[in-house]
Amino acid sequence: MAVAQHHHETSKTGALPPFWTIARRDSLAGFLFIAPQLIGIITFVLVPLGLVFWYSLHEWNVLANTFTFTGSQNYRMVLEDTNLLEVLGATAIFSVGLVVLNMSLALLLAVLLNQKLAGIAIFRTLFFSPVVVSLVAWTIVWGFLLQKNGGINGMLLMIGVEGPNWLREDVTAMISVIVVQVFKNVGLNMILFLAALQGVPRELYEAARIDGAPAFKQFRRITLPLISPTILLTSIITIVGSLQVFAQIAVLTQGGPGLSTTVLVYYLYQQAFQFHYFGYGSTLSILLFVIVAVLTFAQWQMRKRIVFYEN
Repeated sequence: MAVAQHHHETSKTGALPPFWTIARRDSLAGFLFIAPQLIGIITFVLVPLGLVFWYSLHEWNVLANTFTFTGSQNYRMVLEDTNLLEVLGATAIFSVGLVVLNMSLALLLAVLLNQKLAGIAIFRTLFFSPVVVSLVAWTIVWGFLLQKNGGINGMLLMIGVEGPNWLREDVTAMISVIVVQVFKNVGLNMILFLAALQGVPRELYEAARIDGAPAFKQFRRITLPLISPTILLTSIITIVGSLQVFAQIAVLTQGGPGLSTTVLVYYLYQQAFQFHYFGYGSTLSILLFVIVAVLTFAQWQMRKRIVFYEN
């Protein structure tokens, strides 16, 4: 009775309900939980991206301490740059070669290491170990191995084959940097594929064997569809990673011979930090961002046709 009377008096006087309702307290708690991540994205992603776009509209000469607005001039330079087509071609060759070889080898290793054999954990660790090795140290060691008188040619000479100067010839230089990068990171995709393979129900294979399906047909009709979400994930990660490779190129070939291994990331580094064209380097960064965004969006849109989601 007293509660009803109090409610009647509150309504009569027109008092507002309390501000900190349960819904608002829950919303505040949610925002506080995501605040660190949100601040990080704004600080380290959105603000730098905005600054890069701003710099691309200027010519910034650090040595002369000048910062001049040039509008779309840097974007016109992208269309007029005679070296850029060759750089984009080298980037495409590197990315396609890396993605195809990495994912094919990772899937093959995952299938082989998914067997229940004694000591298989040792091989899993062995193939994954390059992932945790220092990238620069790994690349330097391979640089010594791939020299004209290095370890690779030394082993070839033992069987009577004279090896090329791997890092100083156009074709072999590109093959070399692709193989070095594949061996470095194939273990990561292998682990992802291995986890996906272990989640495939064994009953499906048993039913397929009873129906007389050969091993390849089981792989094509059961394994690939059920691990297709992981294939999509690894393809996105691998493609984005291939477009951001820098240290391997810088240590092994410095983009040479000529522009044969000059990928877009290394080219924009040269423009910005070697030739001090920071405005043009920023414009190339925008180009790289657009390429990565378009490829990622295209893969994501293809998921409806190539990815099987188990209900």
